[in-house]
Amino acid sequence: MSFFGRRPKRSPTPTGSLSGQNSLTEGDSNAKPLYLCSPFADAALVNGNFRTVVALPKYVDVMEWVAVNIYDFYTNLNEFYGCITECCTQHTCPTMSAGPKYVNLYYVNHDHGHDYSNSSSFQSLSYLWTTPERKQVSLAAPTYIDSVMSSVQNLIQDENVFPTKSGQDFHKESFPVTVKHVYRQFLRIFAHIYHAHFHQILHLRAEPHFNSLFAHFLAFGREYQLLEEKDIKGDPNTPVGVGLLWERWKSSGKLEKSPGDA
Repeated sequence: MSFFGRRPKRSPTPTGSLSGQNSLTEGDSNAKPLYLCSPFADAALVNGNFRTVVALPKYVDVMEWVAVNIYDFYTNLNEFYGCITECCTQHTCPTMSAGPKYVNLYYVNHDHGHDYSNSSSFQSLSYLWTTPERKQVSLAAPTYIDSVMSSVQNLIQDENVFPTKSGQDFHKESFPVTVKHVYRQFLRIFAHIYHAHFHQILHLRAEPHFNSLFAHFLAFGREYQLLEEKDIKGDPNTPVGVGLLWERWKSSGKLEKSPGDA
């Protein structure tokens, strides 16, 4: 499903310069990210439940449906990244950052008569790239993203993985494993763009499009078991920013079955 070319009513662009800020409070590392704030978090092209968008069409093979959507997500995500690629450089994004993650801190607090108290703090989250030798290395975000997109393009063009000719079938054992890996890598790219470049998405007036693409991506991933909750949310005590966005959309009814559904 393509979300480009439509003219939604968008949220207002925040005042002030956002050229280097993704939070409401400039210079405050604990400030809430803009993508989690109203009205930006709720800007969207689609009203209602995304499960209707991802439902398997009648008479369509589920693996073919997954393959088509993987290609669409690859294309649309690539187009979005192309819009902000000049701002994602070795200098501006030296790591594949996707934070902040919110860490609950527990400690003894005798002064207030409690055994413990808790607070939250922000810590940086960066993804590591796994080499063919199974070593994890830190890459600059543009290098990481280029590696992901290049590898996915090679997979899509491989007839043994994504068959396009009549009579060829998908490998029932290897194909699900492959697309789950691709999906997790796409999730990391979404997370980086939200964390490091959402202010540029706002200035492009594209947050309804990007939010809708991400909600579609999440709904599809959960419907066809390509994503687990831990992939989206992180560890229970260290939730990831886009995981909180997922929770917000889920509670609003965008990503879950409506009460009248079976």
